[in-house]
Amino acid sequence: MSVLVNKKSKIIVQGFTGSEGTFHATQMIEYGTNIVGGVTPGKGGQKHLGKPVFDSVAEAVKKVDADTSIIFVPPAFAADAIMESVEAGIKVIITITEGIPVNDMTKAFQYVKAKGAKLVGPNCPGVITPEEAKVGIMPGFVFKKGKIGIVSKSGTLTYEASDQVVSQGLGISTAIGIGGDPIIGTTTKDAVELFMNDSETDCIVMIGEIGGQLEADAAKWIKATGNKKPVVGFIAGETAPKGRTMGHAGAIVGGSEDTAEAKKRIMRECGIHVVDSPAQIGAKVAELVS
Repeated sequence: MSVLVNKKSKIIVQGFTGSEGTFHATQMIEYGTNIVGGVTPGKGGQKHLGKPVFDSVAEAVKKVDADTSIIFVPPAFAADAIMESVEAGIKVIITITEGIPVNDMTKAFQYVKAKGAKLVGPNCPGVITPEEAKVGIMPGFVFKKGKIGIVSKSGTLTYEASDQVVSQGLGISTAIGIGGDPIIGTTTKDAVELFMNDSETDCIVMIGEIGGQLEADAAKWIKATGNKKPVVGFIAGETAPKGRTMGHAGAIVGGSEDTAEAKKRIMRECGIHVVDSPAQIGAKVAELVS
């Protein structure tokens, strides 16, 4: 069992023939991911990277039975691409695109919710189930198969956490980069819940950053459901000046619970093993699962 994607996932790339889509699809195919085709309107019937190109997601679902999509569509059209996927019956939609207008994303978010699909992102590095499927832009070589689940707002800290875990002789069940935008499909709590219900995950690494309530919500849920598995937590941005946006659109401190200090306090109160530096993640995980 894996979370969201595995070797059986039938994945299409929206924005397949563009430069970003081409570059990352090549990497995903080299990793062994089951890419069954791609979508670029107006280019249907062609082959690209040895895979069929379709004019629409509906056509891709009909012809190659696609069930998962990764989106490399420019920001102005990305929300429509998400809704097109949902309409066609795609169950897991991973959106890499950064800079989607908030108004557009609000509509797409409501549409995804109403139809019961799973959306990861936007503005995220994607999802990887090591040695099975890499659906995103993460460096595959950093990840090794194992039983530690990672959920992170930050792309680079996802890779750092994995490297730390692997250096301890452990591995990753699935890593989910949820993205740093204000409106995202899969929250920290949603991802943690997937891992809590996954028999292949023994311990969870939860990486957050200043701004918003995602980590506090997840921590309170973990406590309310009985701390079923050990969780290691880290919050980035402790030294950020108050009220300053830091990198991600979602990383701005708006209330008293948005600061790194407050989030860490809430996480500790909820039984999460909080570390003060990303350099401590691997050692803490090893300590908890040994």
